[in-house]
Amino acid sequence: MRELPKTYDPRETEPRIYKRWLDGGYFTGVVDTAKPPFSIVIPPPNVTNQLHLGHALDNTLQDILTRWKRMQGFGVIWVPGTDHAGIATQIKVEEELRKEGKTRFDLGRDAFLERVWEWKRKYGSRIIEQLKLLGSSADWSRERFTMDDGCSAAVREVFVRLYEKGLIYQGNRIINWCPSCTTALSDAEVEHEERDGNLWHIRYPLSDGSGYLTVATTRPETMLGDSAVAVNPSDERYSHLVGKSVTLPLMNREIPIIADDYVEQDFGTGCVKITPCHDPNDFEVGLRHDLPQILVLDEHAHVINGGEYNGLERYEARKRILADLTALGLLERTETRSHNVGECYRCGTTVEPITSKQWFVKMAPLAEPAIEVVRDGRMKFVPERFSKTYLNWMENVRDWCISRQLWWGHQIPAWHCRDCGHVTVSRADPDKCEHCGNANIERDPDVLDTWFSSALWPFEVFGWPERTPELDYWYPTSVVCPGYEIIFFWVARMIFSGMEHMGDVPFRTAFIHGMVRDDQGRKMSKSLGNGVDPQEVIDAYGADALRMNIVVGTSPGSDMRFIPAKCESFRNFANKLWNAARFVLMQIDGKSTEWNPASFSELDRWILSKLNRVVGEVNANLEGFELGIAAEKLYSFVWDDFCDWYIEFSKARLNAGVLLFTLGEILKLLHPFMPFITEEIWQSLPLCTGDTDALMIQAYPIRDDAENFPDAEASTESLIRAVRAIRNLRAEKNVPPGKRSTVYVQGAQFDAAILTRLAFASEVVFAAPPNIAECVQATTEDCTLWLPLAELVDLDAERQRVAKERERTLAEIEKLRAKLANTEFIAKAPAAVVAAERSKLASAEALLTRLGE
Repeated sequence: MRELPKTYDPRETEPRIYKRWLDGGYFTGVVDTAKPPFSIVIPPPNVTNQLHLGHALDNTLQDILTRWKRMQGFGVIWVPGTDHAGIATQIKVEEELRKEGKTRFDLGRDAFLERVWEWKRKYGSRIIEQLKLLGSSADWSRERFTMDDGCSAAVREVFVRLYEKGLIYQGNRIINWCPSCTTALSDAEVEHEERDGNLWHIRYPLSDGSGYLTVATTRPETMLGDSAVAVNPSDERYSHLVGKSVTLPLMNREIPIIADDYVEQDFGTGCVKITPCHDPNDFEVGLRHDLPQILVLDEHAHVINGGEYNGLERYEARKRILADLTALGLLERTETRSHNVGECYRCGTTVEPITSKQWFVKMAPLAEPAIEVVRDGRMKFVPERFSKTYLNWMENVRDWCISRQLWWGHQIPAWHCRDCGHVTVSRADPDKCEHCGNANIERDPDVLDTWFSSALWPFEVFGWPERTPELDYWYPTSVVCPGYEIIFFWVARMIFSGMEHMGDVPFRTAFIHGMVRDDQGRKMSKSLGNGVDPQEVIDAYGADALRMNIVVGTSPGSDMRFIPAKCESFRNFANKLWNAARFVLMQIDGKSTEWNPASFSELDRWILSKLNRVVGEVNANLEGFELGIAAEKLYSFVWDDFCDWYIEFSKARLNAGVLLFTLGEILKLLHPFMPFITEEIWQSLPLCTGDTDALMIQAYPIRDDAENFPDAEASTESLIRAVRAIRNLRAEKNVPPGKRSTVYVQGAQFDAAILTRLAFASEVVFAAPPNIAECVQATTEDCTLWLPLAELVDLDAERQRVAKERERTLAEIEKLRAKLANTEFIAKAPAAVVAAERSKLASAEALLTRLGE
């Protein structure tokens, strides 16, 4: 056993305890079919990340569930790992190269990738080491990386399987393009923001000179690529013009007037410019009408195929185009209007819809079973409201663009034949075209969307496509704990991938958490300067205090406010627990801690009954993913019931066995939430069986109906109410703690020794006092209490004080009555002022009555 020092020092304790856990192999998951399995896979943080409060919340929730299930006797595995983060990591390394005056093209692909791997080896484990500071009990021996050999093999296998089934295809389609990252983005990677902007109304002259049509656009630079003007076929205003043409302003190119149901005739002028290469709806209209596709923006959003505007950046081109239209008298009007603007989730640049040859996953066949498993309850969301969010997205999902114009990532396993044009997709690198047999083949330069590989995470980490014992035992996983912002990015894709490749859901429950905001409810950001470094918080207060801060008061799916001052209160809670443990150790030293129910007092039965209740409630809360409520209940039980009351009771009536047992159960209950301090205290208790013992592998407490003592609860709660009432009376009279008095009690019987100690009594008399008029009185729901005033205060001095107070109050009453009797005041003063004066009078009269009493 380790002796507890006078004060708890988390900075010394936490690294030592964590090393003890690692050395003991307590985090290692073992396939044991005799135990029910419980598995979690970490939402893999990007290798570029440093620990932030979102990670702290996310991993604390996972660790609480993992430790709880481990203590319940489950065969537990929590698989950690990191994501290669294609765009983010490549940007980091390219920034380093720019400082050297180089680009990735100067190095070439192979040398650049070696540079990225070098960066990953240097910085990639930073986030993992920081997660350990939190106390994360993940199985680090199974740490994975989305580009390790096993994950890479799984990604390639999935790509080939989907391609062979016709679910992956290459096509020239409208995609989201980031001109800054110079890569395609999926719909989920585009964040939409409402912005103020303009709607420009432009006249397109009819080719026969008979007039013009007016169209409106928020992106006039794309008009250079217009292929038609469309109207609704039912719109009688324009039916006579269908089949004719207009002259495209600035480009002097004739384009047809077409009829299509896509156009809403009641919106605007009822005429819509059609730009197939730069709008997803226009692209579909273009296919229906066999319109030419004219791409007018390149990968950097500079104009191409735009005549005199070629080479201009998109917004510079916009200014020139608007100026030229104005000069020609073709800009009819400009309207201010707010509209949704799509931004790259990574860099914030406004994305451009453009046509491009990309690789896609055909989503409709994959979405159907993924929708069904949520509808029929095989997989549930907590809170349930997020199932509606998920279903709405899945029911309207478009084909997923999975190719990215990057070098860092899983290179697409497709080889293009320069001779016959055939594409060979293969599990192994081919040396010739499978169609014509020629060796003149080149691998597709693009890489896969990062989310393509992380979508396979729940089964690839267990060795898929091999059928391993780990996969059979731990898949489907039990729960996943992502933030609501990645339901589309990750959760949805894991579900349809699991159904497609494993024939089962990837997890039974998606436990969704919210975002960590600052104490004013604002999103944390560099621009606001309101970010909080969890490592600094841990250094100052300890990991346990941080964990409790971000768990207590949180509810599933809801954002939380991080209030730094709360860390101090939870550090105080840790100190309270520490001091309670030291008290217990001192009290039981040399005494028998034998469990003897025959020796239990009412107070012992009360704490055991309260303990039993909180055991049942905490387990129920954890089962329902109400981790914040469970933590609050434990905080209240430990601080109020155990420390403030039972320990105080123990100073008068000690039962060493109950005292030690209750502390031991508290440590077990609290351990998933505050693992470090609970483990440290456990190692000092006689309950600890030796150096190889650990609290984290003890059995988690379960409710025992034999430990319910409602009578003891009722009588002790009555005693507590009486003590509180007496303390309140003394506080009202400013009686110093050292001054004792007789306590009279009527209506209840209490342990006189306990009441004497806790109520600062010189004597307890279970009867009404002989001189009630000279006592102060308090009433609880089951008894009346009196304290002789003469024993609390100097009666003569008190009488003089009351007399002076009565004189002052009488003078105030006379003044107020005179004021309110003044008819001129009543007539002229605002009603609120008159009401306030009347309220003052009523308060003064009430005070006079109390002073008289």
